[in-house]
Amino acid sequence: MALSASALAQSADPKPWQLNMGRGVTASSQHAYDAHMLALWICVGIGVLVFGAMAVAMFRFRKSRGAVAAQFTHNTTAEIIWTVVPIVLLVIMAVPATRKLIAMYDTRDAEMTVKVTGVQWMWKYEYMGEDVTLTSRLDRESDRLRQNRDTTRAELDAHGHYLLDVDNALVLPTDTKVRFVVTADDVIHSWWVPALGWKQDAIPGIVNEAWTEILEPGIYRGQCAELCGKDHAFMPIVVRAVPRAEFDSWLAAEKARNAPPAADPEPAPAQADAEAVDAAAAQTPSAPAAPAAG
Repeated sequence: MALSASALAQSADPKPWQLNMGRGVTASSQHAYDAHMLALWICVGIGVLVFGAMAVAMFRFRKSRGAVAAQFTHNTTAEIIWTVVPIVLLVIMAVPATRKLIAMYDTRDAEMTVKVTGVQWMWKYEYMGEDVTLTSRLDRESDRLRQNRDTTRAELDAHGHYLLDVDNALVLPTDTKVRFVVTADDVIHSWWVPALGWKQDAIPGIVNEAWTEILEPGIYRGQCAELCGKDHAFMPIVVRAVPRAEFDSWLAAEKARNAPPAADPEPAPAQADAEAVDAAAAQTPSAPAAPAAG
């Protein structure tokens, strides 16, 4: 109980030996955390009452103290109590959980849409309607270290996010409802970032939906959560959440970088006519000189 209480406010990303789930950085993750904590404390209360009653019964009414067991088979009052009380507790847990579960699947009124496509073994992100597409795969240094048999523990420790870093992170704005459409090109993958509070399968031929609204800027990491082949363990996810103004600047820069080169401007009509006359004159053979009079 003491350890669970000390973990009430875990950081966004999981940490080694973490005992409790984290609050996350989205409304969905915090709803899940609140429902989890409500159920946890109800279970703790039930456990204290049940095991406390068992301890008292075993100590005070043991045979060595001359206790004699009562001889009865039914107790209507007790049966009503242990039937009604669990029903009340389930209703107390089910009503808010159902409300929050419905909200987790409500993708309406999203301000932007990101298409997530799982590919062996990387992720593709398309900002719908913005002509911006990213391919995100394991960073080169992690890939080098994992394939080198002579890699030392010191080298792994020096690479702070070994196997959890990528070359191109998914950049999202904070305080913005973002809709995700999730699919795959080859096999089943699963897009999972614990700090966002949801996990969605990426299935070839099927488009699944999810949404998020990140409340705090930061970098949040995850991994593919579906066994998708030999390099399943090397398919990390990195989300970089930034304020909306910074995101708009980044998106404008990506658009400019991906835009096709501008075509040469067409010449003005007068200039075009002059160039056409010069070209025709250059291609017309000159007339032979007239013979000299004699």
